[in-house]
Amino acid sequence: MAENDFMAGFLDQIEPLKQAALAELDGAADLAALEQARVNYLGANGRFTALMKQLGTLPREEKPAAGKAINGAKVELEAALARRRGELELKAALPAEPTDFTLPGRRRILGKLHPLTQVTEDIVRSFRKIGFVVAEGPEVEDDYHCFDALNTPADHPARDTQDTFYLGGAETEAAPPLLLRTHTSSVQIRVMEKQSPPVRIIVPGRCYRRDNADATHNPTFHQVEGLYVDRNVTVGDLKGTVEFVFKELMGEETQIRFRPHYFSYTEPSFEIDFSSPMTRKMGREWLEIAGCGMVHPQVIENVGYDAEVWNGWAFGFGIERIAMIRYGINDIRLFYENDLRFLKQF
Repeated sequence: MAENDFMAGFLDQIEPLKQAALAELDGAADLAALEQARVNYLGANGRFTALMKQLGTLPREEKPAAGKAINGAKVELEAALARRRGELELKAALPAEPTDFTLPGRRRILGKLHPLTQVTEDIVRSFRKIGFVVAEGPEVEDDYHCFDALNTPADHPARDTQDTFYLGGAETEAAPPLLLRTHTSSVQIRVMEKQSPPVRIIVPGRCYRRDNADATHNPTFHQVEGLYVDRNVTVGDLKGTVEFVFKELMGEETQIRFRPHYFSYTEPSFEIDFSSPMTRKMGREWLEIAGCGMVHPQVIENVGYDAEVWNGWAFGFGIERIAMIRYGINDIRLFYENDLRFLKQF
Protein backbone atom coordinates (compact mmCIF):
# COMPACT_ATOMS: atom_id res chain seq x y z
CA MET A 1 0.00 0.00 0.00
CA ALA A 2 2.81 2.34 0.86
CA GLU A 3 4.36 1.72 -2.54
CA ASN A 4 1.09 2.54 -4.27
CA ASP A 5 0.86 5.76 -2.28
CA PHE A 6 4.41 6.68 -3.31
CA MET A 7 3.57 5.97 -6.94
CA ALA A 8 0.43 8.08 -6.74
CA GLY A 9 2.35 10.89 -5.10
CA PHE A 10 5.04 10.78 -7.81
CA LEU A 11 2.52 10.97 -10.63
CA ASP A 12 0.63 13.78 -8.88
CA GLN A 13 3.78 15.96 -8.99
CA ILE A 14 4.23 15.76 -12.78
CA GLU A 15 1.22 17.76 -13.99
CA PRO A 16 1.55 20.74 -11.59
CA LEU A 17 5.28 20.97 -12.26
CA LYS A 18 4.67 20.84 -16.01
CA GLN A 19 2.05 23.59 -15.84
CA ALA A 20 4.34 25.79 -13.75
CA ALA A 21 7.18 25.28 -16.24
CA LEU A 22 4.92 26.05 -19.21
CA ALA A 23 3.73 29.24 -17.56
CA GLU A 24 7.29 30.41 -16.89
CA LEU A 25 8.47 29.55 -20.40
CA ASP A 26 5.52 31.25 -22.10
CA GLY A 27 5.88 34.28 -19.84
CA ALA A 28 9.58 34.85 -20.54
CA ALA A 29 9.96 38.46 -21.69
CA ASP A 30 13.28 37.99 -23.49
CA LEU A 31 15.86 35.36 -24.40
CA ALA A 32 17.74 35.81 -21.11
CA ALA A 33 14.56 35.14 -19.10
CA LEU A 34 13.75 32.15 -21.29
CA GLU A 35 17.18 30.67 -20.67
CA GLN A 36 16.76 31.13 -16.92
CA ALA A 37 13.39 29.32 -17.06
CA ARG A 38 15.00 26.48 -18.98
CA VAL A 39 17.73 26.14 -16.38
CA ASN A 40 15.15 26.24 -13.54
CA TYR A 41 13.21 23.29 -14.90
CA LEU A 42 15.26 21.42 -17.52
CA GLY A 43 18.81 22.23 -16.47
CA ALA A 44 21.16 19.74 -14.80
CA ASN A 45 19.86 20.81 -11.38
CA GLY A 46 16.39 21.85 -12.52
CA ARG A 47 13.14 20.89 -10.79
CA PHE A 48 11.87 18.70 -13.61
CA THR A 49 15.25 17.02 -13.96
CA ALA A 50 15.21 16.24 -10.24
CA LEU A 51 11.81 14.61 -10.64
CA MET A 52 13.14 12.45 -13.48
CA LYS A 53 15.96 11.25 -11.26
CA GLN A 54 13.40 9.83 -8.81
CA LEU A 55 12.34 7.24 -11.42
CA GLY A 56 15.13 5.00 -10.20
CA THR A 57 13.45 4.68 -6.77
CA LEU A 58 10.18 3.28 -8.15
CA PRO A 59 9.39 -0.45 -8.22
CA ARG A 60 10.24 -2.13 -11.49
CA GLU A 61 6.64 -2.82 -12.52
CA GLU A 62 5.66 0.85 -12.02
CA LYS A 63 8.57 2.43 -13.91
CA PRO A 64 7.08 2.10 -17.45
CA ALA A 65 3.92 4.06 -16.63
CA ALA A 66 5.85 6.70 -14.69
CA GLY A 67 8.49 6.98 -17.41
CA LYS A 68 5.85 7.42 -20.08
CA ALA A 69 4.16 10.19 -18.11
CA ILE A 70 7.33 12.10 -17.36
CA ASN A 71 8.71 11.76 -20.92
CA GLY A 72 5.43 13.07 -22.32
CA ALA A 73 5.68 16.11 -20.07
CA LYS A 74 9.30 16.67 -21.06
CA VAL A 75 8.39 16.62 -24.80
CA GLU A 76 5.72 19.29 -24.16
CA LEU A 77 8.21 21.48 -22.29
CA GLU A 78 10.88 21.21 -24.99
CA ALA A 79 8.32 22.08 -27.69
CA ALA A 80 7.17 25.11 -25.67
CA LEU A 81 10.79 26.14 -25.17
CA ALA A 82 11.55 25.95 -28.93
CA ARG A 83 8.36 27.84 -29.83
CA ARG A 84 9.01 30.66 -27.36
CA ARG A 85 12.66 30.92 -28.39
CA GLY A 86 11.61 31.38 -32.03
CA GLU A 87 9.14 34.13 -31.04
CA LEU A 88 11.73 35.98 -28.95
CA GLU A 89 14.46 35.68 -31.63
CA LEU A 90 12.10 37.18 -34.22
CA LYS A 91 11.22 39.97 -31.80
CA ALA A 92 14.92 40.66 -31.15
CA ALA A 93 15.60 40.87 -34.90
CA LEU A 94 12.98 43.57 -35.48
CA PRO A 95 14.20 47.20 -35.53
CA ALA A 96 13.96 49.07 -32.26
CA GLU A 97 12.25 52.02 -33.97
CA PRO A 98 9.03 51.67 -35.96
CA THR A 99 9.68 50.90 -39.62
CA ASP A 100 7.57 51.89 -42.60
CA PHE A 101 7.68 48.76 -44.73
CA THR A 102 5.93 50.56 -47.60
CA LEU A 103 9.02 52.68 -48.29
CA PRO A 104 10.95 51.79 -51.49
CA GLY A 105 13.92 49.49 -51.01
CA ARG A 106 17.57 50.33 -51.52
CA ARG A 107 18.86 49.23 -54.92
CA ARG A 108 22.09 47.32 -55.09
CA ILE A 109 24.68 49.06 -57.24
CA LEU A 110 25.90 46.67 -59.92
CA GLY A 111 29.42 47.00 -61.27
CA LYS A 112 30.26 47.23 -64.97
CA LEU A 113 33.17 46.14 -67.09
CA HIS A 114 35.67 48.88 -67.87
CA PRO A 115 35.23 50.20 -71.45
CA LEU A 116 38.70 48.91 -72.38
CA THR A 117 37.73 45.45 -71.10
CA GLN A 118 34.51 45.58 -73.12
CA VAL A 119 36.39 46.45 -76.31
CA THR A 120 39.03 43.78 -75.64
CA GLU A 121 36.36 41.11 -75.20
CA ASP A 122 34.68 42.19 -78.45
CA ILE A 123 38.01 41.93 -80.30
CA VAL A 124 38.73 38.49 -78.86
CA ARG A 125 35.21 37.32 -79.72
CA SER A 126 35.64 38.40 -83.35
CA PHE A 127 38.95 36.59 -83.78
CA ARG A 128 37.69 33.43 -82.12
CA LYS A 129 35.01 33.23 -84.79
CA ILE A 130 37.74 32.64 -87.36
CA GLY A 131 39.84 30.18 -85.38
CA PHE A 132 42.28 32.33 -83.39
CA VAL A 133 43.20 31.56 -79.79
CA VAL A 134 44.32 33.95 -77.06
CA ALA A 135 47.97 33.82 -75.93
CA GLU A 136 49.58 35.58 -72.97
CA GLY A 137 53.10 36.52 -72.00
CA PRO A 138 55.06 38.43 -69.36
CA GLU A 139 54.88 42.20 -69.11
CA VAL A 140 58.47 42.26 -67.79
CA GLU A 141 60.54 41.21 -70.79
CA ASP A 142 64.16 40.89 -71.89
CA ASP A 143 65.91 42.56 -74.80
CA TYR A 144 65.95 39.40 -76.87
CA HIS A 145 62.21 38.69 -76.96
CA CYS A 146 61.19 42.34 -77.14
CA PHE A 147 63.72 43.47 -79.78
CA ASP A 148 66.44 41.08 -81.01
CA ALA A 149 64.20 38.18 -82.00
CA LEU A 150 61.90 40.64 -83.78
CA ASN A 151 64.77 41.81 -86.01
CA THR A 152 64.98 45.21 -84.32
CA PRO A 153 68.51 46.62 -84.79
CA ALA A 154 70.58 47.71 -81.81
CA ASP A 155 70.46 51.38 -82.87
CA HIS A 156 66.69 51.47 -83.28
CA PRO A 157 65.15 54.45 -81.40
CA ALA A 158 62.68 52.17 -79.63
CA ARG A 159 65.58 50.64 -77.70
CA ASP A 160 66.69 53.97 -76.23
CA THR A 161 66.10 54.65 -72.55
CA GLN A 162 64.16 57.73 -73.66
CA ASP A 163 61.52 55.43 -75.17
CA THR A 164 61.62 52.24 -73.08
CA PHE A 165 61.32 51.57 -69.35
CA TYR A 166 64.42 49.55 -68.43
CA LEU A 167 64.52 47.99 -65.00
CA GLY A 168 67.45 48.34 -62.63
CA GLY A 169 70.22 45.80 -62.18
CA ALA A 170 73.63 45.15 -63.66
CA GLU A 171 73.60 43.63 -67.12
CA THR A 172 75.53 40.41 -67.59
CA GLU A 173 75.65 37.74 -70.26
CA ALA A 174 73.73 35.40 -67.96
CA ALA A 175 71.27 38.12 -66.92
CA PRO A 176 70.29 40.34 -69.88
CA PRO A 177 68.62 43.69 -69.16
CA LEU A 178 64.96 43.54 -68.24
CA LEU A 179 62.36 46.03 -69.39
CA LEU A 180 58.63 46.66 -69.48
CA ARG A 181 57.46 45.40 -72.85
CA THR A 182 56.81 48.12 -75.41
CA HIS A 183 54.44 45.94 -77.44
CA THR A 184 52.75 42.56 -77.22
CA SER A 185 54.79 41.36 -80.22
CA SER A 186 57.22 39.71 -77.82
CA VAL A 187 54.57 37.08 -77.12
CA GLN A 188 54.58 35.90 -80.73
CA ILE A 189 58.25 34.98 -80.29
CA ARG A 190 57.57 33.08 -77.07
CA VAL A 191 54.67 31.18 -78.64
CA MET A 192 56.62 30.21 -81.77
CA GLU A 193 59.58 29.06 -79.66
CA LYS A 194 57.29 26.56 -77.92
CA GLN A 195 54.85 25.63 -80.67
CA SER A 196 55.32 24.10 -84.08
CA PRO A 197 53.44 25.74 -86.95
CA PRO A 198 50.73 26.41 -87.93
CA VAL A 199 50.16 29.22 -85.41
CA ARG A 200 47.05 31.37 -85.17
CA ILE A 201 46.99 33.62 -82.09
CA ILE A 202 45.96 37.01 -80.80
CA VAL A 203 47.65 38.62 -77.83
CA PRO A 204 45.76 41.34 -75.94
CA GLY A 205 47.73 42.94 -73.14
CA ARG A 206 49.23 45.93 -71.38
CA CYS A 207 52.30 47.72 -72.74
CA TYR A 208 54.56 50.54 -71.54
CA ARG A 209 56.45 53.37 -73.24
CA ARG A 210 58.08 56.56 -72.03
CA ASP A 211 55.36 58.87 -73.31
CA ASN A 212 54.21 62.01 -71.58
CA ALA A 213 50.51 61.70 -70.81
CA ASP A 214 48.36 63.88 -73.04
CA ALA A 215 45.08 63.56 -74.90
CA THR A 216 46.43 60.87 -77.27
CA HIS A 217 49.36 59.31 -75.36
CA ASN A 218 49.81 57.49 -72.09
CA PRO A 219 52.83 55.67 -70.64
CA THR A 220 50.58 52.65 -70.04
CA PHE A 221 48.34 51.42 -72.85
CA HIS A 222 46.78 48.25 -74.27
CA GLN A 223 47.52 46.53 -77.53
CA VAL A 224 46.33 43.53 -79.51
CA GLU A 225 48.91 41.52 -81.45
CA GLY A 226 47.81 39.06 -84.12
CA LEU A 227 49.93 36.33 -85.71
CA TYR A 228 49.18 33.73 -88.37
CA VAL A 229 51.90 31.36 -89.59
CA ASP A 230 51.27 28.55 -92.05
CA ARG A 231 52.20 27.42 -95.54
CA ASN A 232 51.51 29.79 -98.46
CA VAL A 233 50.08 32.65 -96.39
CA THR A 234 49.49 35.84 -98.43
CA VAL A 235 48.78 39.51 -97.95
CA GLY A 236 45.27 38.71 -99.17
CA ASP A 237 44.76 36.52 -96.09
CA LEU A 238 45.93 39.41 -93.93
CA LYS A 239 43.65 41.97 -95.58
CA GLY A 240 40.62 39.68 -95.44
CA THR A 241 41.14 38.96 -91.74
CA VAL A 242 41.65 42.60 -90.79
CA GLU A 243 38.66 43.68 -92.83
CA PHE A 244 36.42 41.07 -91.17
CA VAL A 245 37.47 42.09 -87.67
CA PHE A 246 37.13 45.84 -88.16
CA LYS A 247 33.70 45.46 -89.74
CA GLU A 248 32.70 43.43 -86.68
CA LEU A 249 34.01 46.17 -84.38
CA MET A 250 33.06 49.31 -86.32
CA GLY A 251 30.12 48.28 -88.50
CA GLU A 252 29.53 46.86 -91.96
CA GLU A 253 30.17 50.22 -93.67
CA THR A 254 33.81 50.18 -92.57
CA GLN A 255 36.38 50.31 -95.36
CA ILE A 256 40.05 49.32 -95.07
CA ARG A 257 43.11 50.47 -97.00
CA PHE A 258 46.78 49.49 -96.73
CA ARG A 259 49.64 51.99 -97.11
CA PRO A 260 53.28 50.88 -97.51
CA HIS A 261 55.34 51.42 -94.38
CA TYR A 262 58.43 50.08 -92.61
CA PHE A 263 58.61 47.79 -89.59
CA SER A 264 61.75 45.81 -88.82
CA TYR A 265 59.86 42.59 -88.08
CA THR A 266 57.64 42.50 -91.19
CA GLU A 267 58.40 42.61 -94.92
CA PRO A 268 56.48 43.99 -96.74
CA SER A 269 54.94 46.25 -94.08
CA PHE A 270 51.79 48.35 -94.11
CA GLU A 271 49.89 50.92 -92.14
CA ILE A 272 46.15 50.25 -91.98
CA ASP A 273 43.66 53.09 -92.40
CA PHE A 274 39.94 52.71 -92.07
CA SER A 275 36.93 54.80 -92.99
CA SER A 276 33.48 54.58 -91.46
CA PRO A 277 30.63 56.80 -90.24
CA MET A 278 32.55 57.04 -86.95
CA THR A 279 35.62 58.60 -88.57
CA ARG A 280 33.45 60.99 -90.56
CA LYS A 281 31.84 62.16 -87.32
CA MET A 282 35.36 63.09 -86.23
CA GLY A 283 35.80 65.13 -89.41
CA ARG A 284 38.17 62.60 -91.03
CA GLU A 285 37.49 60.35 -93.98
CA TRP A 286 40.44 58.03 -93.24
CA LEU A 287 42.08 57.32 -89.90
CA GLU A 288 45.22 55.31 -89.17
CA ILE A 289 44.34 52.38 -86.94
CA ALA A 290 47.03 49.65 -87.05
CA GLY A 291 50.35 48.39 -88.41
CA CYS A 292 50.86 45.05 -90.10
CA GLY A 293 52.82 43.05 -92.64
CA MET A 294 54.21 39.68 -93.64
CA VAL A 295 56.45 38.24 -90.92
CA HIS A 296 60.10 38.93 -91.80
CA PRO A 297 61.98 35.72 -92.83
CA GLN A 298 64.62 36.53 -90.22
CA VAL A 299 61.99 36.42 -87.48
CA ILE A 300 60.79 33.06 -88.83
CA GLU A 301 64.32 31.70 -88.64
CA ASN A 302 65.00 33.22 -85.20
CA VAL A 303 62.39 30.90 -83.68
CA GLY A 304 63.71 27.82 -85.47
CA TYR A 305 61.15 27.63 -88.30
CA ASP A 306 62.18 26.96 -91.89
CA ALA A 307 61.54 30.21 -93.78
CA GLU A 308 61.44 28.28 -97.06
CA VAL A 309 58.41 26.32 -95.82
CA TRP A 310 56.60 28.63 -93.42
CA ASN A 311 55.51 32.24 -93.71
CA GLY A 312 52.87 34.38 -92.10
CA TRP A 313 51.55 37.78 -91.21
CA ALA A 314 51.32 39.86 -88.05
CA PHE A 315 49.55 43.03 -87.02
CA GLY A 316 49.10 45.20 -83.93
CA PHE A 317 46.75 47.97 -82.91
CA GLY A 318 45.86 49.91 -79.78
CA ILE A 319 42.73 49.04 -77.86
CA GLU A 320 42.40 52.59 -76.54
CA ARG A 321 42.27 53.92 -80.11
CA ILE A 322 39.39 51.58 -80.94
CA ALA A 323 37.51 52.53 -77.76
CA MET A 324 38.02 56.26 -78.35
CA ILE A 325 36.62 56.03 -81.87
CA ARG A 326 33.75 53.74 -80.90
CA TYR A 327 32.58 55.85 -77.95
CA GLY A 328 33.57 59.32 -79.19
CA ILE A 329 36.18 59.90 -76.47
CA ASN A 330 38.71 62.65 -77.11
CA ASP A 331 41.17 62.12 -74.23
CA ILE A 332 42.92 58.80 -73.52
CA ARG A 333 43.60 59.82 -69.93
CA LEU A 334 39.92 59.40 -69.06
CA PHE A 335 40.38 55.62 -69.19
CA TYR A 336 42.87 55.75 -66.30
CA GLU A 337 41.44 58.37 -63.96
CA ASN A 338 38.88 56.00 -62.34
CA ASP A 339 36.20 58.69 -62.42
CA LEU A 340 32.88 56.92 -61.88
CA ARG A 341 31.03 59.70 -63.67
CA PHE A 342 32.93 58.70 -66.82
CA LEU A 343 32.92 54.92 -66.33
CA LYS A 344 29.19 54.63 -65.57
CA GLN A 345 28.40 55.73 -69.12
CA PHE A 346 29.53 52.40 -70.55
